[in-house]
Amino acid sequence: MDRSVSSFEEDSPVYTHQTMYLEEGMDLECGVHLAPLEVAYCTYGTLAPDRGNAILVCHALTGDQYLAEPNPLTGKPGWWNRMVGPGLPIDTDRFFVICPNVLGGCMGSTGPKSIRAETGRPWDSEFPPITMHDIVASQACLLDHLGIQRLFAVVGGSMGGMQALTWIADYPERVFAALPIATSPFHSAQNIAFNEVSRQAIFADPDWHDGHYRDFGAIPARGLGVARMMAHITYLSEEALSRKFGRKVRSEAPTAVPAASSPSLFGEMFEVESYLRHQGSTFVRRFDANSYLTVTRAMDYFDLAAEHDGDLSAPFRKCETRFCVVSFSSDWLFPTSQSRLLVRALNKAGANVSFVEIESDRGHDAFLLDEPDLDRTVRGFLNGAAEHAGLTKVEGV
Repeated sequence: MDRSVSSFEEDSPVYTHQTMYLEEGMDLECGVHLAPLEVAYCTYGTLAPDRGNAILVCHALTGDQYLAEPNPLTGKPGWWNRMVGPGLPIDTDRFFVICPNVLGGCMGSTGPKSIRAETGRPWDSEFPPITMHDIVASQACLLDHLGIQRLFAVVGGSMGGMQALTWIADYPERVFAALPIATSPFHSAQNIAFNEVSRQAIFADPDWHDGHYRDFGAIPARGLGVARMMAHITYLSEEALSRKFGRKVRSEAPTAVPAASSPSLFGEMFEVESYLRHQGSTFVRRFDANSYLTVTRAMDYFDLAAEHDGDLSAPFRKCETRFCVVSFSSDWLFPTSQSRLLVRALNKAGANVSFVEIESDRGHDAFLLDEPDLDRTVRGFLNGAAEHAGLTKVEGV
């Protein structure tokens, strides 16, 4: 059934969202049966009578279901409101768009903040480990609930792209087209290392309390803030950081480099430091530390080739899904080399695949920013796929 869920935490704004509630729950890859299962989601546009125009948009690590409307916790615009909407590349005048909060998240879907049926208390750090396969399986439950047997397309950037690839690996018959953006078929050793540094920052926070910080009326804000700062550096490029900040010092600082003997040695702040601290402080107001740990670990586990004896083409054999793989030239978190590896595997599997590397100096976050070439690629691929799928072409498209 569907139900509206409101926030109840003290000092947080009240918000509601659509939520699928599945009493019987689901089995996780780790062997735990998770029940009940809740998946919070937002939808945009109108579902066609034949239910053939549905696009699933999968969000990245710190995203949520509010991709095209203001986030109720922060009041900020939806994280992809420039891409999804009437007349936009993912056109809600033509397509029915679904965006769920991932399993393990903290915006309404079952996760560490959820109440554990056996104890009547939140799972907190005892929430079971999950994988991309579990996340996608929960989304499949949502589609079953909505009566959508087959998606026209699944779209996602970064961790959202991992989900898109997992959809094809696990449910190839349910997806006509896939658009994985700025992603990879595995999480690299470097990315696992970055995630581990972030996790250790959380563990080192005195307010961590072995993950049961809510029992103490606390949150590991310092550790989670540092984790966000660390991650945010990886989302940008050196060019973007230099262009935006360079070596500029905040205007109130008297000198760029104070004398070593000065008591104000650390009293001054570079603009880039101020920016990162702002990112960290705002993040802790909207995200849960246990969810951060849970979902980053799910990313680390992700490796489609390893699941098939090192053969990356194996998950995509006999796949009839049409692919468009997109990378960005300055993305060093999920570099183009990893997208090319994916494309070669898709070609080996005989899949219908196109590939675009977009020139940009904005790093990994380019897929969230104003990139006209990305807009043209997304619009062109979806419209072309719609023609092949026989979707009715609306006037003006």
